[in-house]
Amino acid sequence: MKITVLLFLSALLFANQYPYFSDIELKNIKISNPISVNRILDYQSYISSCKTYSKEKQLKRINFYLNRLLPQYDAVIDKKEDSWATPKEFLTVGYGDCEDYVIIKYYSLLKLGFNKKKLFFAVVKEKFHGGYHMVLAYYSNPSKPPLILDNLSFKILTLEKRSDLQAQLLINTTGVYKLTQNFQLKKVANRYKEFENLQYRIKHNL
Repeated sequence: MKITVLLFLSALLFANQYPYFSDIELKNIKISNPISVNRILDYQSYISSCKTYSKEKQLKRINFYLNRLLPQYDAVIDKKEDSWATPKEFLTVGYGDCEDYVIIKYYSLLKLGFNKKKLFFAVVKEKFHGGYHMVLAYYSNPSKPPLILDNLSFKILTLEKRSDLQAQLLINTTGVYKLTQNFQLKKVANRYKEFENLQYRIKHNL
């Protein structure tokens, strides 16, 4: 029983601290790229400064702060399409693709105490351009359309007001969902491979 409680507390502590860089990690990063260390320390300080704000203000501040980091396509970063970077990789490199912004925003909000069951990686289709994109969706109220945090917009709007986006899939720890016409979640699968791989890599610090 004590072991179970300790494991639970350890998992909870990890969730509240991640992304966390040890002194050894920071030292190694500083050797190869001193600018990255400044970025990481600034991020940690910024997150701490957000802890006393309301949930609404935290969403705005996280979206604005992380959107200032410039986007870059995966093929340019590591020559591999659809590579999901962990928040630690994102902060070290300093830029990423749309899914990388979603990932670091997701974990930043978890760090601030947001409920992971209300946060979703949302695969959307851009109606006007015809391409696919990923944003972070937050269901502050399950009976209303989710709020959308988009690396291409500093403004947070509900999905209903984002007429340029059509939701395809919403993914989180509870499963994979599609949306009904009134923005309710309809579960279509229990697992999503890329999401599980990301969680595994983060858990094992890979």
